[in-house]
Amino acid sequence: MENLEAARLQMAITLIFHIVFACIGMVMPFFMVISHYKWLKTRKEIYLKLTKAWQRGVAIFFVTGAVSGTALSFELGLLWPEFMKHAGPIIGMPFSLEGAAFFVEAIALGFYLYGWKKLPEKFHWFTGVIIGISGVMSGILVVAANGWMNSPSGFTYENGVFSDINPIEAMLNGAWFTQALHMTLAAFVATGFAVAGIHAYQVYKGRNVELHKKAFRIAIIFAAVAALLQPISGDISAKDVAERQPAKLAALEAHYETEKGAPLYIGGIVDEEKQEVTHKIEIPKALSFLAFGDFDAEVKGLNDFPEDEQPPVAIVHYAFQIMVWIGTLLAIVGLFYLLSLKWKKWQNHRKFWLLFTLMAPLGYIALEAGWIVTEVGRQPWIIYQVMKTKDAVTPMPGIFYSLITYTGMYIVLTCVVSWLLARQIKVLNQNEA
Repeated sequence: MENLEAARLQMAITLIFHIVFACIGMVMPFFMVISHYKWLKTRKEIYLKLTKAWQRGVAIFFVTGAVSGTALSFELGLLWPEFMKHAGPIIGMPFSLEGAAFFVEAIALGFYLYGWKKLPEKFHWFTGVIIGISGVMSGILVVAANGWMNSPSGFTYENGVFSDINPIEAMLNGAWFTQALHMTLAAFVATGFAVAGIHAYQVYKGRNVELHKKAFRIAIIFAAVAALLQPISGDISAKDVAERQPAKLAALEAHYETEKGAPLYIGGIVDEEKQEVTHKIEIPKALSFLAFGDFDAEVKGLNDFPEDEQPPVAIVHYAFQIMVWIGTLLAIVGLFYLLSLKWKKWQNHRKFWLLFTLMAPLGYIALEAGWIVTEVGRQPWIIYQVMKTKDAVTPMPGIFYSLITYTGMYIVLTCVVSWLLARQIKVLNQNEA
């Protein structure tokens, strides 16, 4: 395996694992503090049990997120030294601020975990809020750095030299807001449906039903609201991509030819050799309208770009379709839950709980697909239209062995975390029995 292939694969595997841990770390503290708030207001023991169960989950994912995130930061220097040589001084600020947010989160988590009966109740609860806020800020700051890779700013680039560096302008680049908004909502959708699905399964099986119903309700409300907001965020992101990265837009929709009034493709099988999409549903002029707000707007096709600057079409198109289809499904299911608050008899059927059990993994599948769209769709650039990925990779041999090592580490980490979480659920159910 060539160094470039091994490095890209290692980075992809690292992100696939880390993004799950990171999103849970961003969102779970909010579930925890809502349950804690209900305990303070009602003094019902069931909310205290739920809060302490969720705080153990928060602690587990904080540790695993820290480990996987630290490994990811080392990989940037190990795999992409040429990128870090130039990008480090430019986007160092969001990474430094992310470190500060992580530091605050760690301190707040320590106060929260060991503050029971030692701190004033309201202050103790507030430390949980700080965990959630600092976790979300960490995610936003990292996404700001990724946004810079898609919309580089804050420097002058001439004759291979980066100068006139402005770190604040780089951090507040043109893509940071749309990416951060979309990613934050995606984290709440994915984690909300995953947590709700786990508790729905326990209700479906008749285990500790009262507690798991209350847990389900807290998680699914976050998930449902975020899922209904996500299409709006997606539309904003798509319009930004259309303006800043027209080649990525063409790959998303597998459009090879430039045309006015471009149709929107739903589904389809991409034939990259023949440059065509078969077995698709075609909506006339819809892509032009969605991208530019004009049914007759011109959408550039991939053939308008040099062949060596075109992203891989099939994987980007399929990933985009998966993300959109799952996002649409979760929005519908989220709306279904909100309607069930009015027609509560729906919740008396076992199929209701089975439905939400089946939804549990889908948010993370969509999340992974979305990152494939973001990262693969930018190729062949690591810094869009400034530095190609092949020019940033390390010249040192042996990256394949690093790939194997890191992959093994993440597999072990995932197995351990899964075992710990299964154990926590089992203990929770045994305590009730």
